[in-house]
Amino acid sequence: MTHGWAELLRASMSDAGGWAVTALRIVAIVAVAWIGTSLLQGLIRRFRVRISQRLDDAEAVKRAETLGRVSRYLVAVVMSLVAGVLVLSEVGISVAPILGAAGVVGLAVGFGAQSLVKDYFTGFFLLLENQIRQGDVVKLGEHSGLVEEVTLRYVRLRDYDGHVHFVPNGQVGSVVNLSRGHAQAVIDVGVAYREDLDRVMAVMRQVAQALREDTAYCERILDTFELAGVERWDDSAVVLRGRFRVAPLAQWDVRREYLRRLKAAFDLHGIEIPFPQLSLHTPPGFLTQARSSAPHEGKTA
Repeated sequence: MTHGWAELLRASMSDAGGWAVTALRIVAIVAVAWIGTSLLQGLIRRFRVRISQRLDDAEAVKRAETLGRVSRYLVAVVMSLVAGVLVLSEVGISVAPILGAAGVVGLAVGFGAQSLVKDYFTGFFLLLENQIRQGDVVKLGEHSGLVEEVTLRYVRLRDYDGHVHFVPNGQVGSVVNLSRGHAQAVIDVGVAYREDLDRVMAVMRQVAQALREDTAYCERILDTFELAGVERWDDSAVVLRGRFRVAPLAQWDVRREYLRRLKAAFDLHGIEIPFPQLSLHTPPGFLTQARSSAPHEGKTA
């Protein structure tokens, strides 16, 4: 009887020791995975900072930041998967059947989640081809705004009103980047038909030159004002078009300031900025006939 209890005690201690060793191995795997992830992400971050310090192009720096963030995300995902597989093997769960079942399930899910797969593939090429970077102002279909985050799954935009848009990469049909290289501040100005257009265009050029010489805007305006001339005839105005070649994202500030100064210059020179007007033409004798046909007040029976 004593011998049986001793064997049971030794078996229990052996099992306890085995579970303790397994627990220590699991803790070691998790710790190594965490440390490895932290080290690799730190190396990627330092590598990105070193590259950014050697780059003079602000756009290239933005691209390096975006690729560095995505690389750190991929490192975390891969290390987590490897650690999960090792933990399962330590627990005693065979990994091979799980991987085989995962392949079958993955194939089935792939047919049902084609949009998700499309998001990741499209996101990869968006980053690879340098179409979108953090800090850009873009239009993605019906959505537009400042790019706050680019991942393999979605692009996060914040529009002028502060609304945040999460656009899945698979829905990105075309990309309009408003902050790449340089921009154009297009100006459309309407004046009355009776104005001397040569005089009006001379005033527009003077205001544009003064704006370019202003220290607050000289670095934003990259070239002289390009006045195209008459763009179209509207119902109440002759529309003149011009444009400034400006630094990225400066087109709105330059356009607003130019229009403000141009309004003051037009007022100073007496140039009319028209509003919709209606001219009524009546045939001769129409008013006299209308008065004679109207009923007379105070007429008694």
